[in-house]
Amino acid sequence: MTPTQPAPRLMPELRISTFYFSMFMSSGAATVFGGIWFAQKGLSTEQIGVINSAPILVLLAVGLWIGRIADRAPDWRQAIVIGAVLAGVIPFGLYLVDGFWGILLVWTLAAVAQASIIPVLDAAAMRLSRRRGSDFGAIRAWGTIGYLLVIFATGYLVHWYGPALFVPLFIGTCLIRSAAAFWLPPFRARPEERVAPSGATKLLQVMKPWFLLPLVGWAMVYATHLILNAFQGLLWQRQGISVETIGVLITLGAVSEAVMFFAFRRLVGRFPARSLILLSAVVSAARWAAMGYSPGVAVLAAMQLLHAVTYAIGFLGCVQFITNWTSEDIAAEAQSFFMTLQQAMAVVALIGFGWFADLWGAQAYLASAGFAAVGAALIWLSRLMQGPKAN
Repeated sequence: MTPTQPAPRLMPELRISTFYFSMFMSSGAATVFGGIWFAQKGLSTEQIGVINSAPILVLLAVGLWIGRIADRAPDWRQAIVIGAVLAGVIPFGLYLVDGFWGILLVWTLAAVAQASIIPVLDAAAMRLSRRRGSDFGAIRAWGTIGYLLVIFATGYLVHWYGPALFVPLFIGTCLIRSAAAFWLPPFRARPEERVAPSGATKLLQVMKPWFLLPLVGWAMVYATHLILNAFQGLLWQRQGISVETIGVLITLGAVSEAVMFFAFRRLVGRFPARSLILLSAVVSAARWAAMGYSPGVAVLAAMQLLHAVTYAIGFLGCVQFITNWTSEDIAAEAQSFFMTLQQAMAVVALIGFGWFADLWGAQAYLASAGFAAVGAALIWLSRLMQGPKAN
């Protein structure tokens, strides 16, 4: 065996990991300074809320359709590259618009282009890693690492150079993602490697309660995490926690997520996918219930470390579950369907939590706990339904 022989095996995973590393960089920049930039452009709080909600509503309408088109392409790579290029070019429109409607249009188109390729990428990377015996979790972890590094960098860069840096920084991260997309490998197996389809070849074949309930249940759990992202800083600040400490707490959650992505492969063969999804939902309900009582920083740090279970394990368990039951013929469509469920639950949860937060403050997290508990009940019900496979 020559020293150069391992390279072909490692190369596809390296190229996909590099793209994941770039995938969420623009989201990191927007998380740190997007809202502030919108406000400086003269937009009201209500208008900023509309700008953040509009991409979710559009994705509800087109997400499944995009996944179906990606499955019909010769390789999923084409859809990912097209989406990444559009998500890199469209943000230049931010230099050309100034008012609410112009910003809404450009931001929505850019966000939809970026978000629509996420389920396609997840499905493609999962199929390739399963076929090659590599670790999807470790590949996916680089997305969190890239996101976290940009959050750190954006905070410093904006402090040094001022608010005017946001748009070029945001566009720059989008262009990095576009460039990285061209380095992606083909995802589908070569003709000589292909085998007969394993699992459903049409989405309707798995549209049964035992398959839907875990995905709907965890979509409810996912929605409670979006609530955390949207309101946590404000609620913690009202508890008297400093901005610096809030930053540390947010970082703890992201780091624990990345660590679990790297460690997840050890869990896959030991526990059925639905058991991992259920664990995520139960721990989520407990996490939000504890946060509803405005605990101190030490307890909040422990709750943030649970992000490894409440998000990372749940998400990867769902991807595993979908892959177990569907063939490559509908891989992107099935994953896009899962994302559509998440977006639908996010709309419900964000609207409801905002109303509860105005009335109850931090105790609104008790409503999140209840929402996650209902999701856990749906997942548990699926386990009782005797699906055709024990997973």
